[in-house]
Amino acid sequence: MLELVRAGGWPMIPLLLLSALALALIVERAWTLRRGSVLPPGLGEEVRTWAAGGRLDPAHIESLRGTSPLGALLAAALEVRHRPRDQVRERIEDVGRHLVHAMERFLNTLGTIAAAGPLLGLLGTVIGMIEMFLGILDYGIGDVNELAGGIGKALVCTAAGMVVAIPALWAHRWFRGRIAGYIVDMESEAIRLLDVLDPAPVAVPVAAGGHGINPPVTKG
Repeated sequence: MLELVRAGGWPMIPLLLLSALALALIVERAWTLRRGSVLPPGLGEEVRTWAAGGRLDPAHIESLRGTSPLGALLAAALEVRHRPRDQVRERIEDVGRHLVHAMERFLNTLGTIAAAGPLLGLLGTVIGMIEMFLGILDYGIGDVNELAGGIGKALVCTAAGMVVAIPALWAHRWFRGRIAGYIVDMESEAIRLLDVLDPAPVAVPVAAGGHGINPPVTKG
């Protein structure tokens, strides 16, 4: 492995740094975006029970906000629960955008690593090929085996760039898909809480043909 790194030349240094950074970001996002950390099981049902029972003091709401992204979203809805339903929905959407931004933290960096890895690898290969052809101009072709070895060394950087980029790209797409799923679940929990805070009016049955108005009384 050390020989391959030496063969790749100086472009291997940024590739190694990118690989270490990508690994650190993948581990950090995998830990932060655990389902139990973002959507604690049973939290939505618990909050709906609080709302139905009227146990919604400010301290309770503030403690809910710090539990998880779902807790922060539900707390935002509870803070404006006395406003019209459309205003509550607007608050949920505003807070939801901030939560999505927080969950997508470092994903742009991971995507940049996935795009930069192959380019750095190609740069190392091009530099290696240029050096090899300059050597041919100065000393001739010489040993064919030596020429083949030089080409192989030049391609080390390309392989290293792929090794860095493929896991970074896979992790980037996987995390984005996971966050999209979380958004759908959080929206569902918020809508269910809205239904508890502002239940739909119960329709009053009316007599057929009467449209809710008593028929006129006919005097005999």
